[in-house]
Order: sequence, then C-alpha cells, then structure tokens
Amino acid sequence: MEFREITAKTVDEAITKACLELETSSDNLEIQVVREGTSGFFGIGSKPAIIKVRKKVEEEEFDILKELKKEETKKERKEPVHKEPKKEVKKEIKKEMPKEQPKKEVKKEAPKQAKKENKPVVKEEVPVKAEKKPEVKKEERKPVVRTEEQIKAMEQDGRKFLEGVFKAMELPVEINMNYDKENDCLEIDFSGEDMGILIGKRGQTLDSLQYLTSLVVNKEQQDYVRVKLDTENYRSRRKDTLENLARNIAYKVKKTRKPVVLEPMNPYERRIIHSALQGNKFVETYSEGNEPYRHVVVVYKK
Repeated sequence: MEFREITAKTVDEAITKACLELETSSDNLEIQVVREGTSGFFGIGSKPAIIKVRKKVEEEEFDILKELKKEETKKERKEPVHKEPKKEVKKEIKKEMPKEQPKKEVKKEAPKQAKKENKPVVKEEVPVKAEKKPEVKKEERKPVVRTEEQIKAMEQDGRKFLEGVFKAMELPVEINMNYDKENDCLEIDFSGEDMGILIGKRGQTLDSLQYLTSLVVNKEQQDYVRVKLDTENYRSRRKDTLENLARNIAYKVKKTRKPVVLEPMNPYERRIIHSALQGNKFVETYSEGNEPYRHVVVVYKK
C-alpha cells in the first residue's frame, strides 16, 4: 500500500485525520513526519504539518496467527483428561459418609456441660461489682478551706472582668458579691435597669457570663470554685418553673405511657428535672445527646 500525504495544523491533528480517512487506529499506521507545523508570530508565517501515512500490511497476518493460537489453546482446555478422577473421588466420599455417624452423640453432650459450667461464674461476679460502687461515692466530696486573701483575690478578678464587659456594653450595673463557705461558691448578683439583656433567652446570656467569669476566677486557683451569677432572682424563678414542668410531664407520661423529650438544657437545669422526679413511682428520667443539645427524657416505669 502506497503512502498518503496528509496536512493539518499540528502533527497530532494530522494523525487523527489519517485515522478517520483510513478507518483504523494509530497503532496500525506507518507514519513519517515530513514537516512539523509552526504557529508563526501572531499567525503570520505559520506553516501546516505534513505527514505520510499508510496501513501496516503485516498486522493482518499477525492477527490471523493470533486467532489460530487462541483456537489451539481452547481445544487443549477442552480435552477430557481431568474428568475421570473427579467421578472416582465423588464415589469414595459417598461411601465413607454413612460410616461416620457417631459424631452426633458428641455434639448433644457438649452444650449441656457448657451451660452448667457458665452458671456459677455469673454468681461470683455480681457481689464484686456491688462492693465497688459505694466506695467511690464516699471519697468524692472534700471540704475546701480558703483564706480571706484568696477570697478577696477571687472577688477582685471577677469584678474586674465583669466591669470591663459592662463598660463595653455601655450598661450601668451594680455588682454584689458573696462567698458561701459551706458550698464553696462565689455568688454574684446584678442589679440595674434592663436586666433582661443580661438574662437573655431562657438564661443563655447569663449562663455564658457565668461560664466566662468562672474561667477568670479559677485561673489562679488550685481548687475549683463554683461561680453563680443571678439577677432579679432569675435562678429561683427558673427553678420553680422547671419543677412545675417536670410534674406536669410526669403526669402526662403516667397517663399516656409514652416517653417525652424535653428541650435542650444546661447541666444545672437538667439536674433540677432529675431531682424533681427522683422519688416518683411511675416515671424515671435520663439524659441523652451531646452538649449544647443534651436534653432530658422522661419515661414510664415498667
């Protein structure tokens, strides 16, 4: 087959053009590059690429040889050399199977012994777990004794931080502080106008201020000090509403026997719900979820 001359902008485009004209792939072509294309300067003086192409004659012969080899390999695989030993093996297995029957008696006796041996193990583990629980609870609470200098330092740090926050908010607030020695708690009370801004929706702003103040106060303390922020007696009013809510939900769960999921609450408010329904005979409570979406679930006792 004679060479055919093909021109295009680049050599690659000329090869693809040759593949379309000769209806074959580039692997079955003999290609001679006569001239590579040049783009010139802004299209001026550009020259197309020229190649000479023809089909490979030898490829067809090689393809035929490959097909013949494939047919020979197929015939070799179809030879019935390996079929006879398979039949003999199957016959021997069938004859030997009915002889090995006494295995069934061993299987029936084994599980009975295992069940009898597991029963005393469970009885021994139960009292060990019950002894460990009360020991941990007794060692948790330890009284903390603080000097007057430590108490003054805590009050100064808390007051300095809160005054800076209220100045930035341009909100006039009076701050009253008191340290409760019995509960080891620094109680801070606010008074002034527009205290609803400091409380926020469901006490979220007040809880955030309480958390930040606790970090500032405990920064230089070895033992952790509880910090409680309140204004306009919000904490006690919120406690009363939560206790009433808990009782109403307990009555609803007792009547319908369906669980009720409460809205997400902080740990302090969840503790109020748990303690309010702790002695209830008909319902029980537990918390689920992750902070800040952790909530209380009230369930009917079975």
